[in-house]
Amino acid sequence: MASPAQQLPPGWSAEWDASAQRYLFIETATGRTQWEPPAPAAPAAQIPYTDPGAAAQPAGSHKRRQYAAGQTQAYYGGESTLDAGYLGGPPPQQGGGQLFTPGLVGENQFAAQQTQAQPAAQPAYYTPGDADYAHAPVYGQPQPAYGQPVDNLANQFGQMGVTGQKQHSLYTTNLLTSPPDPRDLQNPPPEIRLPPNSCVSPASTANADPSYQRCTINAIPTTSSLLGKSKLPLALVLTPYRSLKDGEEPVPVVTDTVIARCRRCRTYINPYVQFIDGGNRWRCCMCNMTNEVPQLFDWDQVRNQPGDRWARAELNHSVVEFVAPTEYMVRPPQPAVYIFLIDVSNPAVQSGMVATATRTIRENLERIPDEDGRTKVAIVCFDTSLYFFSMPTGTTDSSMLVVSDIDDVFLPKPNDLLVNLAESRASLESLLDKIGGMFQENSIIGSALGPALQAGFKLMSPIGGKIVVLSSSLPSIGAGALKNREDPKVLGTAKESALLQASVPFYKNFAIECSRAQVSVDMFLFSAAYQDVATLAGLPHYTSGQTYYYPAFNAGRSEDAIKFAHEFGEVLAMPIMLEAVMRLRMSSFHGNFFVRSTDLLAMPAVPQDQSYAIEIQIEETITTPFVVFQTAVLHTTCYGERRIRVVTLALPTTTNLSEVFASVDQIAIATFFANKAVERSLTHKLEDSRDYTLQKLVEILIAYKTSMTAGGAGASAQLAISENMKMLPILVLGLLKNVGIRQSAQIPPDLRAYAQALLTSLPSQLLISYLHPNFYSLHNMPPEAGTIGENGSVILPPQQPLTSERLERHGLFLIEDGQTMFLWVGRDAVPQLVADIFDLPNYESLRGGKTTLRVLGNPFSERVNAVIQKIRESRRGPYYPHLYVVKEDGEPPLRLWALSALIQDRADVLPSYQQFISSLKEKVSSS
Repeated sequence: MASPAQQLPPGWSAEWDASAQRYLFIETATGRTQWEPPAPAAPAAQIPYTDPGAAAQPAGSHKRRQYAAGQTQAYYGGESTLDAGYLGGPPPQQGGGQLFTPGLVGENQFAAQQTQAQPAAQPAYYTPGDADYAHAPVYGQPQPAYGQPVDNLANQFGQMGVTGQKQHSLYTTNLLTSPPDPRDLQNPPPEIRLPPNSCVSPASTANADPSYQRCTINAIPTTSSLLGKSKLPLALVLTPYRSLKDGEEPVPVVTDTVIARCRRCRTYINPYVQFIDGGNRWRCCMCNMTNEVPQLFDWDQVRNQPGDRWARAELNHSVVEFVAPTEYMVRPPQPAVYIFLIDVSNPAVQSGMVATATRTIRENLERIPDEDGRTKVAIVCFDTSLYFFSMPTGTTDSSMLVVSDIDDVFLPKPNDLLVNLAESRASLESLLDKIGGMFQENSIIGSALGPALQAGFKLMSPIGGKIVVLSSSLPSIGAGALKNREDPKVLGTAKESALLQASVPFYKNFAIECSRAQVSVDMFLFSAAYQDVATLAGLPHYTSGQTYYYPAFNAGRSEDAIKFAHEFGEVLAMPIMLEAVMRLRMSSFHGNFFVRSTDLLAMPAVPQDQSYAIEIQIEETITTPFVVFQTAVLHTTCYGERRIRVVTLALPTTTNLSEVFASVDQIAIATFFANKAVERSLTHKLEDSRDYTLQKLVEILIAYKTSMTAGGAGASAQLAISENMKMLPILVLGLLKNVGIRQSAQIPPDLRAYAQALLTSLPSQLLISYLHPNFYSLHNMPPEAGTIGENGSVILPPQQPLTSERLERHGLFLIEDGQTMFLWVGRDAVPQLVADIFDLPNYESLRGGKTTLRVLGNPFSERVNAVIQKIRESRRGPYYPHLYVVKEDGEPPLRLWALSALIQDRADVLPSYQQFISSLKEKVSSS
């Protein structure tokens, strides 16, 4: 006997209700449901079967694809044992309200649109129990084969937090009696607990890993008033192109160019859509629109045979890349282009920057991405003139062409200046070997950086790519010339914020030109004197590049040369995403890009591990049980392939304020606060930035006290916060004490501007260490610390609270923030410790300062070096922190710099953690 699903008229589907033991009939267009079947359709035998692998029907064709009975049941219909084994009954309940939608063809977008359509009421396919919530999400855990018993599969759903919307338990902590524990910063964010049947996949990769995309709140308030009552910021922190460490799974790539997108909102198909109509159609999780499943969605084009829908990457992974078809291309994928602008003025040559830079480029030519053999390279040197180099193919010869007219920059030769890396490799290597000698005796002091940038732009503007600037002095001649505006009397006053803003419009205007031509700029700055980092960093900021700063660089110190060579080499080897675009319809956004129109973000070349913060507003009441955020970035790989990277994050909604507080991701909030603080310091004043950040924290504490504690708005003897937010105050204190916005009259504007560039671009993994340094005791670390653990990685010592109370006069300590490392040696350190680590007879013979720690022939030396190496290698990004030896009774500036990392202590006018908490208590009580 034919099932009801085979007798329905067009536009209707039948789904089995396990609890009622009968079919539920659904009108696809409206979502209306009824128990009685509509008028029957023609017999199934009269409906032609279409092979899933057949080509798409031409326009005007009305044939519909039908699956064989077993195939249809496997997708969600009927009563087969296969269906019961996979999902245990009818299809999942439709879920998400729309907050984000991806972009139109050829561009990408976020959209703050929200659906009012209600999902059809559909029964859950099994009843969750308390055991379903026993497990947190497990990334990378093997999944059961499809068809395994339901209890095994239910356990997998339980680990994803999708078996039921049980609320987070809210635990309150008294900050006055609970000192911060650094280990809490290693905890994962609160579990994402989606309602039943939200996801079509049991894969643990179906929701976004926090390293790609995380939200400040993991249970979204349904109304703006509820969000306002909490005083919490609602924002996303994105790192769409994060790097991969050894052992991490690469982002899966969909190569068959079958890209299923919603017809209305352009959402990409993802694990949170719903398949209906026997698997022939899918309902969008953003706007509820019903869409046809593409003909080739279930066809394996590699093997030329029917494929397994449930094995498709886009239904099992929250982060996926599609190979884009031609309609996503304005022009064919362009080759990667690198133009190096090298300062060869006297300060640059004398510091050793020129020799180190050219040697590093030569040593890393093999690492520059060039799999397709199309990468192009050019070298332009500059002082007060411009020096071009012609490198003919097939020879090791090159010739230098000098342009001294910097008022009207022109290219001295139409070809052989921008050359193919593979074809001109020999002449390029020969030139890099010679440049240092060419300018060894250069006595010219001055920098025509602006004209050099214009020349580089003329070379590459038809193609796009990356300009890499290496500059050792303040631009002083031609377009973009700058004046030394450093004034010690202004530091620490209300006028200081002016030093953090661009002094001339040239660099921002030039950045806009670059953005239009798909040109990105990276800045490597080396000056020992004032260089106006605030102005120069605007170029990377608006072209999605990055700024690197090496104050007082001197290659004669091996530590300086090693740090720069390592970081420069990593940047050269880094895959970059070219011609990227992303559309945002949000209240505000932060990061390195240019807003080309009101909502279109242009990112000419996106480096790995660059972070962005996106602020979200709730404009209308959310009526769905969960929401979906989807980030989609269209780009060209540096290997010549047009792709779309899609990152999907699903979060439950809630009307419960305690659930909102219990789901807060304190790491994401601290990242967002860092971006807001820098923005505020530039639009207002540094003092306003600090006051704003502090006030936001106070508002959160007041809201929590008022709504979540028994005392309510009355007086209280405690300072209450939820357990999952107890590290937020010290992260805010770390931000207030960071060089980027710290109250001080001693911080040079270049250092402050560089710190602000880091605060707005570092991924959370690096940023949190930058705000809250790590502190280790080495002289008494456990025996296993510094050795290889079971997972093949070096075991780190336990972290210490960031207070000098933990410093011992006979001890050896390591303090690091991802940018700098301090090896603190107590004044009573025993001679044996000094000998084992430094190969010196005693403490008195030890000198403080920048150093390279050698591995000596003893276990303690090997373990300490292993810890330092592990810290340097474990984080994402190219940074290679300097190591400074700090003697307890050594040079005061170095001692104070190291001690400033211990943010729980009082420093200058800045409070200790206890004083900070006490002042927060007073502000909350007085409210």
